Amino acid sequence: MSTRPFELADSPLLVAEGIFAAEIVEECRNQGLLAGAYALRRPRGATFLRRLTRDLAEQRKGPAVLLRRGVTLLRAEPAVLRRQTGLGAQPARGRDVLRRVAGLLAAGHPPAH
Repeated sequence: MSTRPFELADSPLLVAEGIFAAEIVEECRNQGLLAGAYALRRPRGATFLRRLTRDLAEQRKGPAVLLRRGVTLLRAEPAVLRRQTGLGAQPARGRDVLRRVAGLLAAGHPPAH
């Protein structure tokens, strides 16, 4: 894995999202920067349909390829969630994450500069 510097400047909050966001959980915790780390649990069928709709609209690959890829990702999703939680993220639903972040901000965490 490669690394590169990342500057937050005066920002009081960093939100990292995406399949690789859990990769930085341990380092953020070690640096005292971690307020929370969440791996989104969504209905797999809904994720499959959203992804397929997006990919078909982008027309980067043929429908048969996108369908096969979507099914492969659908089947792999539980393993992805296990990996993310193994890296320190908590499994959570999107609405729960939004509530937790709103609560942190309302409580003044992270502190404003």
